[in-house]
Amino acid sequence: MRSLANSLMPWPRRRRTPTIPDGQRVCAIGDIHGCLDILGHLFERIDADLEARDAGATQIVILGDFIDRGPDSAAVVDLLRAFDSDPHVTVLMGNHEAMAVDALRGRAGAMAQWLAMGGDAALASWGVPHRLLDQGDVGAIAEAAAAQVPGDVIDWLEALPHYVAIGDYLFVHAGVRPGVALEDQEPGDLLWIRDEFLDSRADHGRMVIHGHSAEEDVSERRNRIGIDTGAYWTGRLTALCLQGTERWLVSTG
Repeated sequence: MRSLANSLMPWPRRRRTPTIPDGQRVCAIGDIHGCLDILGHLFERIDADLEARDAGATQIVILGDFIDRGPDSAAVVDLLRAFDSDPHVTVLMGNHEAMAVDALRGRAGAMAQWLAMGGDAALASWGVPHRLLDQGDVGAIAEAAAAQVPGDVIDWLEALPHYVAIGDYLFVHAGVRPGVALEDQEPGDLLWIRDEFLDSRADHGRMVIHGHSAEEDVSERRNRIGIDTGAYWTGRLTALCLQGTERWLVSTG
């Protein structure tokens, strides 16, 4: 639990306002978790918002955890894979994608962990029968998953990058370990870290935009902005848009 004393300590002043390079715009989207319909609504709102602003190349960054828990993981994956050839869309790996890869590669204990954290909903979307999932036989579920989840999907998930840096911003699923250079960060921290990052007042070198730690509202600090607004349980999916030194939110709720 985060201490009250720590939460009241002043945040350090940044040397300057973070900025995106001239002529660019970025829209980072928080944790989708299989909510295809909500993602569609968000894309519509982003399109409408950007039409009302100055023209410029827009980079879309998906912050990981786009599968599990919600009903349409397979369809979300198909949609995001359709952007593979588009240089203006970057899809990052989250801890749920990492769990899925481990489980679908047959790594010991991984399937049980994934099922316990919402992987059952993803497998149902790929056609694994609900009856089998309800029975909870992990071995049988693993066999069905091997038959239902395409190998090229697993390859695609496994190859996703862990972060992308644009201007003064770093986009990553969970966060970074404070005091560790970006090139020395452990993949597990980039995908899973919570309190050590969330409570840190350190300057990470760039403003960190992240998901992973769901809250009903966007969480903004001097060194990070968390935009996982719990789409699968709140119905609210959030995008943070950045242009120059300006930033604004587009949301479904």
